[in-house]
Amino acid sequence: MNIIIAKIFGLYLKLVYICNIFMFFKYSLIKINIIMENDEKLMTGEESLKIITDMINKTKVNIRQSSFHLLFWGWLLFFCSLSEYLLLKFTDIVNPWYVWYLVIPGVFVSMIYGIMKGRKERVYTYATSLYMWNWIAFMVAAIVLFTIIWGRWELFASLILMLAAIPTFISGIIIKFRPLIIGSFTFWILALVARFSGPEIAPLAAPVAMLTGYLIPGYLLRKRNGHDSV
Repeated sequence: MNIIIAKIFGLYLKLVYICNIFMFFKYSLIKINIIMENDEKLMTGEESLKIITDMINKTKVNIRQSSFHLLFWGWLLFFCSLSEYLLLKFTDIVNPWYVWYLVIPGVFVSMIYGIMKGRKERVYTYATSLYMWNWIAFMVAAIVLFTIIWGRWELFASLILMLAAIPTFISGIIIKFRPLIIGSFTFWILALVARFSGPEIAPLAAPVAMLTGYLIPGYLLRKRNGHDSV
């Protein structure tokens, strides 16, 4: 009888031992699954952060390039427009508009600078591409406008200011820079001034537009300390 009880007790211990092993194994599997799920959640968080960072990077535009083009074209067009006005008013030069031929080498300078700086950029973002094509579209539109109104130069200043306001406004939106957006509205206002204010005031609309639309925003943009892109 005692032997039977001992055998039953021994069998019981073996069953308990087996159950303990099974429970330990089951607990280990549950723990491993929990760890794997946590790792997976951590990985998902890291991937989400990476996706967000990539999306932010894809909306950045190089501020140094933006400010250079604004200042370069601002000063060039300010000089040309003001020089034409002064030559027309205070000299006997027959064709003072010849000063605008300086725009031709200006286009090449701007393109060369953009290409050289573009090659040095480590990341070529969607916003940079949009910014670039925005101004290329303006340049093409300006050439078409110049061809269409050939011989009717009294309309050119008002129409080119109206046209220039569009890429200026879009650029301000892209780089999230309010002075440039405000500058685009001054272009539209001064386009009306150039068209309807008369021969004494109308020629001054273009140089004033260069100050309010390009030069002031350009210098303000360049003063953004510690931020090369937005």
